[in-house]
Amino acid sequence: MNFRAPHIIKEGSVQYELGSLKGREIQYDFEKILVYLEAKGKLMFGKKFKIYREDREVLYKLCLYFIRDKGRCEQWGIDVDKGLLLSGPVGCGKTSLMKLLKFMVPHRRPYEVIPSRNIVFGFNHLGYKVIGDYGNSQSYCFDDLGVEPNGVHFGKDCNVIGEILLSRYELFMDHHIKTHATTNLNARELEERYGNRVRSRMRQLFNLVGFDAKSKDKRE
Repeated sequence: MNFRAPHIIKEGSVQYELGSLKGREIQYDFEKILVYLEAKGKLMFGKKFKIYREDREVLYKLCLYFIRDKGRCEQWGIDVDKGLLLSGPVGCGKTSLMKLLKFMVPHRRPYEVIPSRNIVFGFNHLGYKVIGDYGNSQSYCFDDLGVEPNGVHFGKDCNVIGEILLSRYELFMDHHIKTHATTNLNARELEERYGNRVRSRMRQLFNLVGFDAKSKDKRE
């Protein structure tokens, strides 16, 4: 990675310029970012990957967030210091985008994308240690939030992800460490799943960015 020019990214023998350097400030070009994201997406997910025209507004908001364009983010009601909760119907591309977008800002702190259900399976096997493990200083994106099963360890039920979100809230408030997530659920469904206390913390943890409810399933 070129730390002096983090807007220039090399993939194999091809170099992508996502914008230009003006003094010490990068001026990003959205169209150039889209070219890079589609190319990187094909490398990561296969040749069928593509950026869809109907997703441009969502992608624009997400790109503004990742490049930390505070002025434009404020216009969309996005706080660059909070995490992202990316919502939308099944198959609209949430997980792929969250796996992909971090590569456009290689100079920023990376996060790990982890399926929520895998965390619960870990809890069922290892117990409460798993909840502690996710209360650390690493950044995560919890994928498919809200559709994971409840955890059970030695006969005791536990809303594992709910407990982890409470820990992540404390991390955010004390150390400004972000948490991201994707979900198919709406706000009411999330509150039913996790309760009012967790839902109120989620409002402070996350910016909500959503695909249109009619977004097509890209996996078809």
